[in-house]
Amino acid sequence: LLEKYLAEIGFICHRLPFGEEQGRVENLFAVYNSPDGALRPHFCFAGHTDVVPPGDEANWQHPPFGGKIADGKLYGRGAVDMKGAVAAFAAGVVAWLQDNKDQFSGRISLLITGDEEGDAIHGTKPVLEWLAAKDMIPDAFLLGEPTNPNIMGEAMKNGRRGSLSCTLTVKGAQGHAAYPYDADNPLPRLLQMLKPLADTEIDDGNEYFQPSTAAITSIDTGNPARNVTPGQVTAMFNIRYSSDHTADSLMAWLSEHFDSVGGEWLAEWHKSADPFVTPIGTLSNIVADAVKKITGHAPQLSTAGGTSDARFISKYADVIEFGLVGKTMHKTDENTDIDDLDKLMTIYQTVLDLYFKASEAK
Repeated sequence: LLEKYLAEIGFICHRLPFGEEQGRVENLFAVYNSPDGALRPHFCFAGHTDVVPPGDEANWQHPPFGGKIADGKLYGRGAVDMKGAVAAFAAGVVAWLQDNKDQFSGRISLLITGDEEGDAIHGTKPVLEWLAAKDMIPDAFLLGEPTNPNIMGEAMKNGRRGSLSCTLTVKGAQGHAAYPYDADNPLPRLLQMLKPLADTEIDDGNEYFQPSTAAITSIDTGNPARNVTPGQVTAMFNIRYSSDHTADSLMAWLSEHFDSVGGEWLAEWHKSADPFVTPIGTLSNIVADAVKKITGHAPQLSTAGGTSDARFISKYADVIEFGLVGKTMHKTDENTDIDDLDKLMTIYQTVLDLYFKASEAK
């Protein structure tokens, strides 16, 4: 649908499938003013069309994939996260080009992936590698993830925290609960090992980031008996960390602590994102000015929340995130106000106005 819509007004559309046959993901990179590889400046809107599962569809008041409009709202899985924003920037770009295609000499592109909500290994990351190989990396990106907690214009994101997960297994020796000295219960050691993570916040934050946080997500002995101490216990936890840390520094800190508690333990680590930040500058100011002009609100810069494809984009260029109100994302009856969709489209058009005017002024 997007390819047909964009090709009709002159976008060159590249369908970029990645992954093996069973897990193949379709991606789209559409670019306007494509032939000259050196054409600058190059502004890109980015987003994803894949969505999380709807859960029990019987709990939805409108079918999750019906696109029902009711009481001024659009209902459906992905309305907020983030097909709504993809529609807003696609429509906004087309409308903007109809008015400005003869007055600007830069390049506009859309990077749209089908792999963000899952492992995100066949989506934005390989598309960016493909672009880099062709010397076509955009100069600036605006990612349409939902960023506003309650009303349009509250917040935009200029960074994200890192994410480090761990499955920690502590081993002991099973025994009778009435004879604890004849066994080696690993649970007390595990609780000591998890103590630095139990207070939630593990630092004081910095200029761009709130305090790093930890969440213990599971403790499991696999033990159904009340009168038997377990032979081993496994816990899982996740740390969302600021630029004051790296995954390596956190793993070293915790491993040293685990050793100090003693006993036999095994940690399986998984890093899904590094922290990053786009410093306050031209791009963040342009997006903030556009948001304020349309909504009347000056958006606050934020690095809170989970991960997004901005973690891949930040390795190549400046990236700011701004999208819809996120209150219903991933929930039953996900929806967005139609008025917010209209505002978002206009904000994206205003960003293009300000971006290319600023480039001409240089």
